[in-house]
Amino acid sequence: MGRSGKLPSGVSAKLKRWKKGHSSDSNPAICRHRQAARSRFFSRPSGGKSDLTVDAVKLHNELQSGSLRLGKSEAPETAMEEEEATALTEKSSATFLSGLSDCTNVTFSKVQRFWESNSAAHKEICAVLAAVTEVIRSQGGKETETEYFAALMTTMEAVESPESLAAVAYLLNLVLKRVPSPVLIKKFSDTSKAFMEIMSAQASSGSTSALRWVLSCLAILLRKQDLEAWGYPVTLQVYHGLLSFTVHTKPKIRKAAQHGVCSVLKGSEFMFGEKAAAHHPAAVSTAKFCIQEIEKSGGSKEATTTLHMLTLLKDLLPCFPEGMVKSCSETLLRVMTLSHVLVTACAMQAFHSLFHAKPGPGTLPAELNAQIITALYDYVPSENDLQPLLAWLKVMEKAHINLVRLQRDLGLGHLPRFFGTAMTCLLSPHSHVVAAATQSLQEILKECVTPHMADIGSVTSSASGPGQYVAKMFRAVEEGLTYKFHAAWSSVLQLLCVFFEAAGRQAHPVMKKCLQSLCDLRLSPHFPHTAALDKAVGAAVASMGPEVVLQAVPLEIDGSEETLDFPRSWLLPVIRDHVRETRLGFFTAYFLPLATTLKSKAMDLAQAGSTVESKIYDTLQWQIWTLLPGFCTRPTDVAASFKGLARTLGIAISERPDLRVTVCQALRTLITKGCEAEADRAEVSRFAKNFLPILFNLYGQPVAAGDTPAPRRAVLETIKTYLTITEPQLVNGFLEKASEKVLDPASSDFTRLSVLDLVVALAPHADEAAISKLYSTIRPYLESKAHGVQKKAYRVLEEVCASPWGPGARFVQSHLDDLKETLLDSLRTTSSPAKRPRLKCLIHIVKKLTAEHEEFITALVPEVILCTKEVSVGARKNAFALLVEMGHAFLRFGPSQEEALQRYLILIYPGLVGAVTMVSCSILALTHLLFEFKGLMGTSTVEQLLENVCLLLASRTRDVVKSALGFIKVAVLVMDVAHLAKHVQLVMEAIGKLSDDMRRHFRVKLRNLFTKFIRKFGFELVKKLLPVEYHKVLVNIRKAEARAKRHRALNQAAEEEEEEEEPAQGAGDSIEEILADSEDEDSEQEERSRGKEQRRLTRQRSRAWLKEGGGDEPLNFLDPKVAQRVLATQPGPGYGKKKDHGFKVSADGRLIIREEDDDAATTKMEEEEGAKGEDEEMADLMEDLGVRRKKPQKLKHQKEPDDEELEMPPQYQAGGSGIHRPVAKKATPGAEYKAKKAKGDVKKKGRLDPYAYIPLNRTKLNHRKKMKLQGQFKGLVKAAQRGSQVGHKLRRKDRRP
Repeated sequence: MGRSGKLPSGVSAKLKRWKKGHSSDSNPAICRHRQAARSRFFSRPSGGKSDLTVDAVKLHNELQSGSLRLGKSEAPETAMEEEEATALTEKSSATFLSGLSDCTNVTFSKVQRFWESNSAAHKEICAVLAAVTEVIRSQGGKETETEYFAALMTTMEAVESPESLAAVAYLLNLVLKRVPSPVLIKKFSDTSKAFMEIMSAQASSGSTSALRWVLSCLAILLRKQDLEAWGYPVTLQVYHGLLSFTVHTKPKIRKAAQHGVCSVLKGSEFMFGEKAAAHHPAAVSTAKFCIQEIEKSGGSKEATTTLHMLTLLKDLLPCFPEGMVKSCSETLLRVMTLSHVLVTACAMQAFHSLFHAKPGPGTLPAELNAQIITALYDYVPSENDLQPLLAWLKVMEKAHINLVRLQRDLGLGHLPRFFGTAMTCLLSPHSHVVAAATQSLQEILKECVTPHMADIGSVTSSASGPGQYVAKMFRAVEEGLTYKFHAAWSSVLQLLCVFFEAAGRQAHPVMKKCLQSLCDLRLSPHFPHTAALDKAVGAAVASMGPEVVLQAVPLEIDGSEETLDFPRSWLLPVIRDHVRETRLGFFTAYFLPLATTLKSKAMDLAQAGSTVESKIYDTLQWQIWTLLPGFCTRPTDVAASFKGLARTLGIAISERPDLRVTVCQALRTLITKGCEAEADRAEVSRFAKNFLPILFNLYGQPVAAGDTPAPRRAVLETIKTYLTITEPQLVNGFLEKASEKVLDPASSDFTRLSVLDLVVALAPHADEAAISKLYSTIRPYLESKAHGVQKKAYRVLEEVCASPWGPGARFVQSHLDDLKETLLDSLRTTSSPAKRPRLKCLIHIVKKLTAEHEEFITALVPEVILCTKEVSVGARKNAFALLVEMGHAFLRFGPSQEEALQRYLILIYPGLVGAVTMVSCSILALTHLLFEFKGLMGTSTVEQLLENVCLLLASRTRDVVKSALGFIKVAVLVMDVAHLAKHVQLVMEAIGKLSDDMRRHFRVKLRNLFTKFIRKFGFELVKKLLPVEYHKVLVNIRKAEARAKRHRALNQAAEEEEEEEEPAQGAGDSIEEILADSEDEDSEQEERSRGKEQRRLTRQRSRAWLKEGGGDEPLNFLDPKVAQRVLATQPGPGYGKKKDHGFKVSADGRLIIREEDDDAATTKMEEEEGAKGEDEEMADLMEDLGVRRKKPQKLKHQKEPDDEELEMPPQYQAGGSGIHRPVAKKATPGAEYKAKKAKGDVKKKGRLDPYAYIPLNRTKLNHRKKMKLQGQFKGLVKAAQRGSQVGHKLRRKDRRP
């Protein structure tokens, strides 16, 4: 838009302008004349008749001359829509593509589905299909595939132009796939002859489309022939015609021919089924053709034909018989001697595809596989030639895996040599080579060694056969611990870890020396790979067992040490973390005496006053005891060893408080993970009568002042776990004694509560008679005035009701009426702490109710609604769960879902007109039910609820308004936009009438609510419906949404950029990934440039560099390893390394500079708000109600159930937000220049002068803060002037005599 006069600064940017790309928005939206022209395009004169003749020979001439009068010859400009009309229309409404649009054969649906209005070829295809369809219909055909095949073949012989021929061939390519095989077998001679004539005529023409589709048709025809047909020479002659085009100069034709050859050899119909042939009859001749072509052009400069044949062999090599695979392999190895980079790469691809296909012995016998492996050692690339070396490693990996699959002993015999070669690759300066070699060795260990170690048996240094091969492989890896491999020690340790896991159980005799070397290496000063070494030793512990490991590397701890260095003490944590499935007897025989000795030594030192030394020995003996849970994880000798350990464990539990948690954890682990066999389970269960009384007594003891309750919780968890394998008679006896203890008036309150806890643990495992007796015992306590006792009594009842089957379920079913009566009678006397277990009992009971118990649920509704505002979080959570469960009960009662829910909601409606608390609770209940049953409530019901809740927004009570806002928030999420739109004005008017106090108090909730309405209905509508005092908030929301949208777009762009910049890893299974372009500078340009530049780069990629000898030594071309000096990568320093400037870059090249204090919190909140779904919104609402915690403890480590809340709490560390944030002060810019003993700054050598450097900050560009920033700079200048004046005065003083 133009400007008139001079405008104030900044105003011009706010003038209305067209957005980029929208300058034509003022054009008229209706184009009547264009639409009319388009509508007439497909029509033809109504009075004209079709000029199609029955004689298909004239079809081509008519198509070319246009004498068909089928309308205009221009291409259609609008997409065609599929029509499924089966009836014929009148003549006046027919179009020139009627035969296409109402074609009933689904074979040609692809033509309609992928319509291209601007493609001349597609127009030709549509015209031919329409004409052929009309011919078939005129002759009374049923439009079958066979009819189309016959008509199209006749048409193909008649047409002459390349365009029409291509169209017919394309349609034939579609229909041939569906023509019955007997038809194609019978018509093979005529059809193939027609195809061959076209191929010979089009072979030298400039057009490729016709020849390409004819080749595809010929391949389909050959694929449909049976095995008998391939015995005739004519079939092979036709196939060789197809095969000859695989070396065509034009890529599309060559690709079509190669694809056709592959489909014939791999996908012929007789290759599948019970009597399928092992190899295709044409496989031998195909292999000979490939070999002949390679030998014919193998020595040429460009070797184009060789590359084409190698590409074909990559797909076909696994299809050849044994003799041809051998000949092809010899040919591949010969062409690799040419030192042509691309030829060598393609040959490697062919070998990789052969081994990756895992062919049978009929194609690749084990002996031939081994011979290829041996031959490939003569083609090891140089360690500086990155990509070829990666490819060679991958090919050899697949070759050895396949050889072991074919013949285990022969494959294992070849592995030591490869391990030796691959280990030398770890000396390469390229990290990619080291990683690839490490991964290849790891894969071979997992695929070739691990599955066969059980059959190989024990491996010793004097073993023969497979055991000897495994020992040699390990020695090759063990050599990696020498100093020359120090740069790759992390990779060597990874290999040792995998080797220990794969063969440690059988090969530990040859691994003991390596374990000693590892321990010595760990003690070396400044060893950087401690964690990887610990992991390797841990793998040895897990596979060999701690007994074998400690024989190789003893702990060297016996209590008689002169010094307190304990160099092997690091083994204890490693054994603790990795010991599994070992002998429990070894702990009893070795570690228990050692722990006893160390404890005695610690006590003696403590009595002698050596506190530090005593603490060290005490820590060591405690570390030994922490090994016990690992020894109890799936031990191998529970039945034989537990009886020797049980007495010691009982003494440790009762007399050693410091070991109580550890021993209890070990018992729980032994019961849950070590008693899978029935004999083991019976052995541990036999000691229940000994352990349970000890544990009962410990739990009944009060916690001493200053002690943590963790040991007491560990004891209770151990009791619950031990009861799962205890005999029912013993449980009944314990339960009876516990009941007597509860009824004993002499028992203290603590004792009674502790015994009730034990009763809660015992109740699920008792029989029905004992449960009935227990129920009569605890029933009076349900109305006890002691809140703790009443809560425990409800907990007992909860455990009984929670049983899904067994004695507990039978008791509930037989005493259902009594339980209902008891729970209703105890309603008035229930204390607040007992609400949670009481509601849990009701949940379990309601699940088992039928329609005849509806009155019971009706009586519960008021109590449950009020419990949604209970103090206890658990009580509120159970109240909402019970509301939902009662809704499901009504749905079970029927008759229809909507009617049942309506009947249930009628019970809640009266709460909306009661006391303030009842109104708030009723709204909360309705909110939760609306979310849970959103798909079952009728639209009218939801709208009625929304209207009533909007009326309640006028309440003067904050609780009611808060609940109403929560309901509206859920309604916005649940309701359909069309139905919600009817009530937007009502909701906005109700919100607009809120008092100033309410609006200020609920400003955050209102902001979130407005955001949702703006997203659904737009800013203008919401602004129009709200009063003026809300407009400022709405404008702020709009700006925040726009800012969040921009941030999300930038983040997404940066993430996409990062994904593109990630380097390709060598872990891919495909050889194409490994043989990607090397690291030259020009590889990036190849992706961007086309035409001449691309051809130039392709030539450059095919170059090879010759690495000369070192120093003055001449290069010997007769050296058998001279091939390693032919490099695909230019020797010299690394190329293409990108500089990391520390900033992310968006897709359009802009730097993304982030600042921590630049609206980070606001943006994060807005982005999270925008990404929330319905479940997250409901979770937030439940958090507001106090049902869930505000912030889940994400940083808490997830532990096994055995370890939860039983270990000693760790020391506090700052982390998080709020009061838990780290309070370390940020470094002040320039603080390093501050003088330590005087005022001012000092200069430092090698650093910038201490001037006032202003950090770059884009917020400084804000025009509104211009004056503020000027003031800051003035302050800096004044401070500098004052400092300068002080310095001048001091210098004058110094100059005075």
